[in-house]
Amino acid sequence: MKIHIDIDCFFASAARIKDPSLIGKPMAIGGRSDTKIFNKEAKKQTVSFENSGSFVPTFYKAYEKSDDDLDAFKDERGKIRGILTTSSYEARAYGIKTAMSIKEALGLCPHLIIKAPNMSLYQKLSHELHEFLASKIPLVEQASIDEFYGDLSGWIEDDEIEQFIDNLRHEIKRVLKLPVSIGAASTRYIAKLATTAAKPFGCKTIYPYELNSFIENIPVGEFPGIGKSMKKKLYSVHIHTLGDLKRRRGTVESWSPYAKELYKRVCGLTDAPIQTTHQRKSIGISRTFDPLHDRAELKRRVHVLARHLSFAILKMDVIPTVFHLSIAYEMNQKSHKNISLAEIFTEKKFDSLCITLFNEADTQRRLHIIRLSINCSSFTRDSKKELSLIGFNDEEKMKKLTNSTQKMREKYGLDALKWGSEL
Repeated sequence: MKIHIDIDCFFASAARIKDPSLIGKPMAIGGRSDTKIFNKEAKKQTVSFENSGSFVPTFYKAYEKSDDDLDAFKDERGKIRGILTTSSYEARAYGIKTAMSIKEALGLCPHLIIKAPNMSLYQKLSHELHEFLASKIPLVEQASIDEFYGDLSGWIEDDEIEQFIDNLRHEIKRVLKLPVSIGAASTRYIAKLATTAAKPFGCKTIYPYELNSFIENIPVGEFPGIGKSMKKKLYSVHIHTLGDLKRRRGTVESWSPYAKELYKRVCGLTDAPIQTTHQRKSIGISRTFDPLHDRAELKRRVHVLARHLSFAILKMDVIPTVFHLSIAYEMNQKSHKNISLAEIFTEKKFDSLCITLFNEADTQRRLHIIRLSINCSSFTRDSKKELSLIGFNDEEKMKKLTNSTQKMREKYGLDALKWGSEL
């Protein structure tokens, strides 16, 4: 059988390990796009390629004790900004939810304790749990910073699964002080649903003969792989629960190959293997800020984002061949531009490329911009693209300069060397 392990309210649980006085109190972890990245003075900036995703950025500001309160989320005018990345179960009792604005959350619970994020601590605890699980289970896959899958086939007998996962969650709590919930089933997809049913700090095992009754009343939106568009399509034909979906095989399978595969997943008829390692397919950086119209300042910010992303790409030792820049304007307007380029990666060329993409993507020049995003993908190791030989010798010289710059930044910090256009 497969198991799914999920850390309960991970960021909040991590804060409680560091400060036990928070246990039992309504608390939440705030999050705010680090616009200080654009400040002209140096600041502590950290990069991590592990488990980035929702609320787990690749680039983040190093944790400082002075940030550990509500003041970290106040702007220059004293206005509270930001959203919640997670909240404790005590806070959820007041109706507080993930992605809710901090201001709204404080309106529901004035005595809510808001803590600043500590990404270094989260990465450390996540790594420790991964190592612990690897010592207990033959195959472990890390799906995100707080989610893991394990394969117990041939390791633990089915009739011993319930006792095994119950012992495992208590041992994790005792050794690492992390509360986890664990679900077990014949496939990873059903195991994840079982974990949701087991929360908080619980276990649930779904045997094949229990599958139909278990999924009967689960809303379709809770199944991994059913997004907004698929959910809308299912609702349009009066399929609201997984039980409804299972009974409408012909309808669902007629839509697309993906829908056909989705039906099999819901019914526990197909599964995906546990992958112990994942290769990153892309990397990007984005920032949201107050509406800004000054194009000179916006281009300066593109330079800053390009420098940070270049540092990460060089640290990964990859050569991207697809570059994408997107702009979000006020009034919900968006624009983007991308280009394919199979050449040696250098910071100078990448910086110029990002400015070119910005100029071409900025089609609504009367509007203020609220977000800039740059993404690089299709690494040569995956795409098997051959690098262009045009100007190869000159590019090699520039590559040496880029490597020297990289070494200085790794030794003295990301802000040790900046482009003059940033100042």
